[in-house]
Amino acid sequence: MIKTLDPASPAARDLAAGRYVIRTMSVLDMARVAIPWMADAGWNPGLHDAETFPVADPGGFLVGELDGIPIAIVSGVRYGDDFAFLGCYIVAEAFRGHGHGLAIHEAARRRLVGCVQGGDAVLENIATYERIGRVLAYSNARYEGAGPAGRPFPSDPTIDARAVDPGQLAAFDRTCFPASRTAFLRAWIDQPDAHARALLIGGQLAGFGVVRPCHRGWKIGPLFAAHAPTARALFASLCARVPAGETVILDVPEPNAAAVALATGHGMAQSFATARMYTGPAPQISLDRVFGVTTFELG
Repeated sequence: MIKTLDPASPAARDLAAGRYVIRTMSVLDMARVAIPWMADAGWNPGLHDAETFPVADPGGFLVGELDGIPIAIVSGVRYGDDFAFLGCYIVAEAFRGHGHGLAIHEAARRRLVGCVQGGDAVLENIATYERIGRVLAYSNARYEGAGPAGRPFPSDPTIDARAVDPGQLAAFDRTCFPASRTAFLRAWIDQPDAHARALLIGGQLAGFGVVRPCHRGWKIGPLFAAHAPTARALFASLCARVPAGETVILDVPEPNAAAVALATGHGMAQSFATARMYTGPAPQISLDRVFGVTTFELG
């Protein structure tokens, strides 16, 4: 049985009394509440995530306020009629265990009715998410290390991804992600201070990737490639654009052995892991092309 909010819980009473209000976050809310909370939780968000995340679904980021004070956040991003992704779920420690988190999570899920819903859970919370109907599909692992940052790369075969036909980018992205996300993809590639590279073979897109500055170090994601040599070329090109001495972070799906080998082969060490879970059947994507997850928060 899927766990639901107890009508007798403090959160239910606060909702009924109008003390607990769940509303859509603005970009300002994202910058002032969500991103600092995510940073404090150790999620290491990107420096421009507050502006780029909402492009995926402007109504998909919620904040719960008790007497006007934010106490919970969550995202429920709807990518279309069939697929959605839940993330950014944090409840202030003093308010855990009273139903306020479950209430905002239910609010996010209600706007996603009809979609297969994905999410990345920390491993110790797998059982918690199983109680709200999610099923484990596979694990992702975060790898960190000093990449070949700042090294000369005179034979770089990649080009600026912003120069690639948007239709080609969107089509390739769709093989690696369960839904179309054209507007978000463009915003992600165009975000300030980031670098986006692509590799064409015979005029056809063979892969692309983005590296962006975060509160600590630089994250590569997505890193999508038709085969391992392309992924290695893109990885090297992206790392070459990271300032020397900075940490490089790559999130990889563990079933993709070539992606794990890419990370470990560059001396990166695993620092974190998540469980990719879905409500309903796992979407069919080319996981062997996914050498780097775009972001744990949005899929």
